[in-house]
Amino acid sequence: MLKLLSSSSSSSRLHPRAHIQPHHQTHPIRLCSTIPVSENPSSNSFNLPLVSDLIANQRWSELKTHLKDSTFITVLHQLLDFGADPELIRRYLNWAQAHNAPTNIEITCKLLQALSDAKKYPKMRAFLDDLVKRNVKHSVSSIFHMLSLSSNQFYANSVIVDMLVLAYVKNSKTNLGLEAFQRAGDYGYRLSTLSCNALLSALVKENEFGYVEFVYKEMIRRRIAADLYSFNIVINGLCKVGKLNKAKDVMDDMKAWGVAPNVVTYNTIIGGYCKLGGLGKMHKADAMLKEMVVSNICPSGTTFNILIDGFCKDDDVAAAFKVFEEMRREGLKPNVVTYNSLINGLCCDGRLEEACGLRDEMLGLGLKPEIATYNALINGFCKKKTLKEARELFDTICERGLVANVITFNTLIDGYCKNEMEEEAYALHNMMIERRVFPNTSTFNCLIAGSLTKGNIETAKKFLQQMEAKGVKADCITYDILIDALCKDGEPRKAERLLNEMFTKGLSPRHVTYNTLIDGYCREGNLKAALNLRARMEKEGKRANIATYNVLIKGYCMQDKLVDANELLNEMLEKGLIPNRTTYEIVKVEMMDKGFVPDIDGHLHNISSS
Repeated sequence: MLKLLSSSSSSSRLHPRAHIQPHHQTHPIRLCSTIPVSENPSSNSFNLPLVSDLIANQRWSELKTHLKDSTFITVLHQLLDFGADPELIRRYLNWAQAHNAPTNIEITCKLLQALSDAKKYPKMRAFLDDLVKRNVKHSVSSIFHMLSLSSNQFYANSVIVDMLVLAYVKNSKTNLGLEAFQRAGDYGYRLSTLSCNALLSALVKENEFGYVEFVYKEMIRRRIAADLYSFNIVINGLCKVGKLNKAKDVMDDMKAWGVAPNVVTYNTIIGGYCKLGGLGKMHKADAMLKEMVVSNICPSGTTFNILIDGFCKDDDVAAAFKVFEEMRREGLKPNVVTYNSLINGLCCDGRLEEACGLRDEMLGLGLKPEIATYNALINGFCKKKTLKEARELFDTICERGLVANVITFNTLIDGYCKNEMEEEAYALHNMMIERRVFPNTSTFNCLIAGSLTKGNIETAKKFLQQMEAKGVKADCITYDILIDALCKDGEPRKAERLLNEMFTKGLSPRHVTYNTLIDGYCREGNLKAALNLRARMEKEGKRANIATYNVLIKGYCMQDKLVDANELLNEMLEKGLIPNRTTYEIVKVEMMDKGFVPDIDGHLHNISSS
């Protein structure tokens, strides 16, 4: 995170992210002599034509001799006061700094204003870029203050400030760029769309979406003419964090400002809806496609690919194929990305033969499958428990001129572990290391889970140690695996210690984490601890869900506390939670088969039919 510093009263209106550095006072350094001279001596001893000629021809030794009793700062002041060519002043300043001359903010600002007056804008940009790159210790506030003191030329200062914002951003000093943007508003300087767009883009890349909104609103307030690129950057930032309603509002702003959305605008919002997923969001994504067509904006191949991938990831392969057919009707050719999404969707849906058929169709069209294509197919074989075919496909990857990546290895390792083929999984892990494909958290999660499933606790510990030694951080899934194993081994208290550890690691336990622990206590018969854990869960902001109640109801039934179980059932229904198949099974097996009819008329449907 970028540092946030507050400043004195002169900067109290700054945005919180603004960072103000202290101004360091500099002292004049003499070229040769130690005889004291004033900062701005009389013109009697200064020969401008001669000095200018020496600088222009880079005759530095002669210049040093001629100005032996002057300091760098004195000479710079004289050059500026006598109206020397600002390019010559810049050249002399570069030479002086190469000889460890101190930087002087007054000289810096006056030189920038001289370059601006001479309309030498490329030289100004280069000078500011060099100034920022060299980390010169001029704070943003001190630069603005000196600019205002040195000249009252509003236009010249606006140009300088605009280029300063751009220089900060281009040199990855976005926090300083943001501060300069805010200072410009305080001083009333006008910024260009170009510098604002660069700042917006940098903030999006750094995931500083709150500041993206701040800069956008300030642009509108200051009447800086936002263009298509500006709006698209802001929409992209909002979509990245799921603020689709605000993104649509910005699109409405575009139209109000007379800027027509283009295919990129629509693709970004469609992608935002697809990323969120869910029936409602995918419906809105499809509606955006229709709006595009009505607005006479032709959807691109990317538009269709985004929608196809969104529907596939939302487990709606049928809808994805409808979009696929529409894409073809529009005369757009599907590419590798299109086929990869469909193949992955079919594999996840268990339709492996159709997925292989699409792979063959790809080849027939002259499209070369990527490693992502193979990863999807290997995953499909693993889901079908056909590990032999999965391995054969894995072994052909090199023959196709492709390189297996960490996802490829993880997919097959996971398949082996879930089918109790630990030795094959361990061998593949070793191959992975030999090929210099570095295992990640998911790799170790698969191996640890596989080892614990077979009861190989020592092997699981070994992988945990490797994980720690390699600096691979455990995630929520790692802890869920370990907590589940301890609970199944009758050690819920040890498992709860891992829950506590998660918080120290900055991890947020999920519903499944709490539910597993509650189930562990219920199996042990410790219903009080189970209820305490539910209370803790809700205190941490996780409301008990249907799985939580199923575990608790079953726990009470196992202790023959059927009346209490019935109360929990009613509590669940009163909270608006809908019973699922597991709920009905518990009611049937643990209550009704034992002769206890729950008192919840009107809530339960016919269990036998469900």
